[in-house]
Amino acid sequence: MNSSAPFRKIGANLLTSAILAYALTSSAFAQNTGPTMITLDEAIQMALQHNHNMLAMMTTIQQAEAEEITANLRPNPTLFADWEYLPLGAPAHQNPNLYPNVSTNDYLKNNTEGDIGLSYLIERGRKRQHRLQAAKDITAQTRSLVTDNERSLTFSTASLFVNVQLAESTIELAEKDLKSFQKTVDLSQLRYDKGAISEDDYLKIKLQLLQFETDYQQAELARVQALSDLRQLLGYESVSPDYDVAGPFDYQPLKGNLEDFQLKALQNRPDLRAAQQGVTAASSQYELQKAIGKQDVTVQGNYSHVNGINAANFLGSIPLPIFNRNQGEIARSRIAITQAQEQEKATNGQALTDVRDAYEGLRVGDRIVQLYRSGYLDVAQKDRDIAEYAYQRGAVSLLDFLDAERNYRATQLAYRQALASYLLALEQLRQAVGTRALQ
Repeated sequence: MNSSAPFRKIGANLLTSAILAYALTSSAFAQNTGPTMITLDEAIQMALQHNHNMLAMMTTIQQAEAEEITANLRPNPTLFADWEYLPLGAPAHQNPNLYPNVSTNDYLKNNTEGDIGLSYLIERGRKRQHRLQAAKDITAQTRSLVTDNERSLTFSTASLFVNVQLAESTIELAEKDLKSFQKTVDLSQLRYDKGAISEDDYLKIKLQLLQFETDYQQAELARVQALSDLRQLLGYESVSPDYDVAGPFDYQPLKGNLEDFQLKALQNRPDLRAAQQGVTAASSQYELQKAIGKQDVTVQGNYSHVNGINAANFLGSIPLPIFNRNQGEIARSRIAITQAQEQEKATNGQALTDVRDAYEGLRVGDRIVQLYRSGYLDVAQKDRDIAEYAYQRGAVSLLDFLDAERNYRATQLAYRQALASYLLALEQLRQAVGTRALQ
């Protein structure tokens, strides 16, 4: 009896541990059953890693690198062989007068011709090196173009993220207004039942409830559509259907001047870097075309067996550049350099213009948001509260109360839209500068 006590204690401890482990697992599972929350930074990373158009664009880098392998290949040597004047039968049978008592082996040794040789094209003008350099310059430009696509995808993702936040903020406002006005409707029902207000006033209030319910449904639709569009950018299969966004939908002040942002754009914009690399790539093509204009030499060595005699032959050939010296491609590639330089200047100007437009848009958006935050939101809230209080006590008319209610709702909604416009302008500036780190 006493010897079994320790085993009972061990069993009880194991049972307790198992129950605790089950409880913790169940709690963790319950926590994980909620919607997946994604921040803006996580959304951008997911889009860059899983967006199918972006993944397709990234393959262009691998294709360009494969072109480098092709450009660096040397010409293949050419092996050739021939054996001529082979008899279709025994020579002594075909022509006994010319080949009396001549065996086939003797005929093959003394009366046929055989050659085997090797030829090789020697490229002049460092063609292979120029091909490789031109391919590397194209690869570098391709990488910058892919980075520029990442910049555009980042902006699109951030814009849709802000749209989701706006929709959810609008839902919050609509739900709050709906609950608040529902209380007014309920109170009006009591006042109507007691004869304190007319049936016409009660019906007007009840009809006003329709607007709040419609606002809520439209906000829900906007949220669903915004989440669906964002999911497509993030990679449809990589996001659960019930996901949601997380992060503050609030004013984010930004310090900085236009000149600093423009300087950052010139340093960070991948499309400007691609344009600059386009000039380098055009110059490489020009050097390659000049090298192609130099004629290549073909060398050849043969071993020949002719009528019982073994011999060696060595040959060399080179085209005479009398007519075709690749003049057309040399001229075209020279003009292409000028074209690339003009495109670089245009891209440089476009970058500065984009920054200025985005900066001015952000400044205006900032001033509008500050106007609302300076007191107008409080004024609209206070006016509505006063009108509601006064109406419930018969101090103001129904139309005055409904007008104050509409003004409050319109002000709150306009503020949220202004805030979303400001945040979108901030993302536009980040895209124009070419980096998310503006400060």
